[in-house]
Amino acid sequence: MPLTLAEVEHIAQLARLELTAAEKELYRQQLSDILEYARRLQALDTAGIPPTASVLPPRSVLRPDETAPSLPPADLLRNAPRIEDGQFRVPKVME
Repeated sequence: MPLTLAEVEHIAQLARLELTAAEKELYRQQLSDILEYARRLQALDTAGIPPTASVLPPRSVLRPDETAPSLPPADLLRNAPRIEDGQFRVPKVME
C-alpha cells in the first residue's frame, strides 16, 4: 500500500518537519516499504505462538549492592566552585 505525497506531507506537518521535494519522495518510498513489510508480517499465522516479551532467557542485569571504600570528602570537594559545611553549595533552582 504505497503512501501518497499528500499523506507524507500530512505526516511531516504533524511532526513539524520541513521537507524538500526529494525528501518527500524518499520518505514516501521508505514509509511505503515499512507499511508493506508490516502487511506481510500480519499475514503470518501466529495462532500457535504464545505471547513473548523476549526470546532470550530471563536474567537479572542488576548486580547486588555491596559497600566499597570511597574517596575522602576533601578529595571529592577539591574542585567544587563553592563549599558550605562540607557540602557542595549550588544556586537555588526554585524559589
